[in-house]
Amino acid sequence: MIINKSLSLTFLKKHHELIAAIGSGLIILVAWLIKDIIPYPFWVSLMIAAFIIGGYAKAKEGIEDTIEHRTLNVELLMILAAIGSATIGYWEEGAILIFIFSLSGALETYTMQKSEKELSSLINLQPKQALVIQDGTEKLIPVDELKQRDIILIKPGERVPADGSIEKGTSTLDESALTGEAFPVTKTNGDEVYAGTVNLSGSLYISITKEIKDSFVQQIIKLVQTAQQQKSPSQLFIERFESTYVKVVLISVAIMMFLPHYLLGWSWIDTFYRAMVLLVVASPCALVASIMPASLSAISNGARNGILFKGGVHIEQLSSVNAIAFDKTGTLTYGKPTVTDTLFDSSVNANEVLSIVSTIEKESNHPLAQAIVTYCNQNEIRSDISLDQMQEESGKGVYARYQEDTWQIGNEKLFEKDKQSLSFIKEGEGLAKQAKSIVYIGKNQQIIGLIALKDEVRQDTKEAIQAFKKAGIYTVMLTGDNNSTAQAIAEETGIDSYIALCMPKDKQEQIDKLKKSHDSIAMIGDGINDAPALATADVGIAMGAGTDVSIEAADIILMQNQLSKIVHARKLSKRMNRIVKQNIYFSIAVILTLIVANLTQSIDLPLGVIGHEGSTILVILNGLRLLK
Repeated sequence: MIINKSLSLTFLKKHHELIAAIGSGLIILVAWLIKDIIPYPFWVSLMIAAFIIGGYAKAKEGIEDTIEHRTLNVELLMILAAIGSATIGYWEEGAILIFIFSLSGALETYTMQKSEKELSSLINLQPKQALVIQDGTEKLIPVDELKQRDIILIKPGERVPADGSIEKGTSTLDESALTGEAFPVTKTNGDEVYAGTVNLSGSLYISITKEIKDSFVQQIIKLVQTAQQQKSPSQLFIERFESTYVKVVLISVAIMMFLPHYLLGWSWIDTFYRAMVLLVVASPCALVASIMPASLSAISNGARNGILFKGGVHIEQLSSVNAIAFDKTGTLTYGKPTVTDTLFDSSVNANEVLSIVSTIEKESNHPLAQAIVTYCNQNEIRSDISLDQMQEESGKGVYARYQEDTWQIGNEKLFEKDKQSLSFIKEGEGLAKQAKSIVYIGKNQQIIGLIALKDEVRQDTKEAIQAFKKAGIYTVMLTGDNNSTAQAIAEETGIDSYIALCMPKDKQEQIDKLKKSHDSIAMIGDGINDAPALATADVGIAMGAGTDVSIEAADIILMQNQLSKIVHARKLSKRMNRIVKQNIYFSIAVILTLIVANLTQSIDLPLGVIGHEGSTILVILNGLRLLK
């Protein structure tokens, strides 16, 4: 009961603007339905309630912003327009004005809250404690207390708590959380290790080389936060336009309240009346409605097709993208290895060998071992053979005894280079050029077979790449993999170019370089290592199955992990931009027409309101076409 109450309070606090806007709209609807059957004072009370509930947040925001920055804003203009409407008896028009503006503001606030969510999943990668070696004894201390040159012990299965170099030991580390690459890396004395990576096999003694605040993980956090805080040129232009527009309208209204009386001989009543009409017809309600309904319709359309946009601005910018950078693992590829080839000596029974291999590999948590076990299970290969003396040699592979024979599974370092073994190694080198990882199988130091595994390219990747190239979009792959693997994937997918051995900061720097030669850049990725580049790109696109950090840093999320959805998203972007332009041109034309008609006394307030609200309804209906 207490938990439910706490959750309810949290929800109300987080979404109070949206709740207030909807509440205001409901009051307006109820007041309209019962207008003819209730006393007028009670009806006015309902309108006042709608004003206060819907307009409070925006009025407060506008006043505080004006005081802080000493400049006027659209929030104040809309509130004044609504009040001006009410002062001359048009309560409904003023309330509707408040409702539309408060609803758009609430949705904008909600979007900002989602995009500014803490990078908690990234921070959690770093362990809270470390096992430090002091005077020959082991001591568990908080990670924050680690200093440079401290020696710490990392046991198998543990995460590395801080950046450092290996003083003693050899092991395989899973760096996928940082580099995005599916295959673990074998490291030994002198090699660098990074906070957040996982030690898979042997024990390691690490010498700390960086303070916690300068660790690899913390650098990624800073890069993402810095990039997210940067404002785009379009945002800055909108802010400048908003301030100028408000000043022009308010100055015009102020002049209208006095000048016609002295210059044209209007009565004070007529002068004030015309000033209020000007305040109403010049309010940017139609301009606001030109964008928000169209954006929301496009967002709904995208969601229905598995594309999550974090805001209309990202849909708008997508159509202008003329270069796209792709992560490899988990983006162009599925992100996990699968068996593609098996090759055995003619003298052995393949199923029997696979049964021995599966039994050995099921004891390992290495991704390649797990992929081999999965393959054997799918082919109904036994994995329950009784083995003896199983052991692992870090950086090479595993040994086991079966029926007086010694079996080895691993890389070529495990084996003596006899004629038969060299033949298999040569076959393996050929397969490796196709971006495949090779696991050799040996019996008594002689290779009798091999298994090739590959992180397969997604089914729709080639189709999507071709569609981008046909649209004149430059494509480039940024990957942490080695050059030969990157080249093989680039050739298979048809991508324009590739850059291998990219760390997170390298990817961000490559995005900055692309910005110098292309107008608008998109980045598509799925890992923590992609987050800085996603945040730096003009449009960041994350795969839905990616990490929480990449999803938070991105502007667009592909919920179904299909690159082909970006093709649909670009078409949607072009449609939305076309409709928004139509709406803006139309609403400006209506505002100018109404202003001129008011100055010539050709319209009264009811016609002005009809023209103003009518134009708003039309642009909303035009925007709703994007739902289809």
